[in-house]
Amino acid sequence: MILTGPQIARERAGGRLVLDPFDPEQVQPNSYNLALGPTLAYYTGAVLDTRRENPFRQVPIPEGGFVLEPDRIYLGSSIEILGSNHLVPVIRSRSGAARLGLFVHVTADLIDIGSIGQSTFQLHAVQPVRVHAGDRLAQVTFWRPKGEITLYDGKYQGSRGPQPSQIHRDTARVVAR
Repeated sequence: MILTGPQIARERAGGRLVLDPFDPEQVQPNSYNLALGPTLAYYTGAVLDTRRENPFRQVPIPEGGFVLEPDRIYLGSSIEILGSNHLVPVIRSRSGAARLGLFVHVTADLIDIGSIGQSTFQLHAVQPVRVHAGDRLAQVTFWRPKGEITLYDGKYQGSRGPQPSQIHRDTARVVAR
């Protein structure tokens, strides 16, 4: 069951979810708007590899914004620290960003219960799009789980800023078996 905006605010006030900083103006009917942080990252290799660490570069978003080019994945992050040990966050693009052809959270929209940190946005533009630090590009919804809860304790726990893929760490374990 999805929480309404007012219930998101109540759950936060009651300590059952984290949204920090919190701005009541960003509470929507059944979501909360998230802002883009001040840094972007992008991979510098020509071919990305699921079994190796991929080199990347972090850059500050300039005052005049940063143009996202097609055919490249950029990593940004929410300004907000978010998560919950009781609810499941799901992050999606806001409609206004999607209408510009900007994918904000490409396919990894489900945040594990117990994961608390800044969320990494996987940004992909279908044509050049200029983004600015502080843009409200994403929204988070919260869902009530059913069943026994196992809290996330993985490699992205406590993330701050854009986080590159760590999938190579998972693959290494499977290959080693």
